[in-house]
Amino acid sequence: MSNKSMGEIISALRKEKGMTQKELADWFHITDKAVSKWERNLACPDIQLIPDLAEVLGISVEELLNAKPVAPSGHRGAGYLLGILAGAIPLTVGVAVTVTSALGALDTGAGFALLGIGLACVGLNALKGRH
Repeated sequence: MSNKSMGEIISALRKEKGMTQKELADWFHITDKAVSKWERNLACPDIQLIPDLAEVLGISVEELLNAKPVAPSGHRGAGYLLGILAGAIPLTVGVAVTVTSALGALDTGAGFALLGIGLACVGLNALKGRH
């Protein structure tokens, strides 16, 4: 797999061939704004354009498609989600312990178990923050 994204490959090869974004766009009857989006990894070329785009850039379709995947903006990894959960669980447990305790419906042992779970999540979140 290439260490470059598809946008980086398109940009580098276009420049290597001395083409502007407008000139590349004219080949495919699209706007230079579309080419700009490709090169900034905000969009991908239409699947029907891939063979012709590879030919214009002087590479194989496989080379173009084997580019490094780029995570869509706004998407975060599993670590981010775990961090959110590790922060939300202690808050939820604290509220549950407080409410059930105020209602007199909480056994002391269960309360300590819930607080232990909350503290374990706080600890995990702190450890995650170090890495």
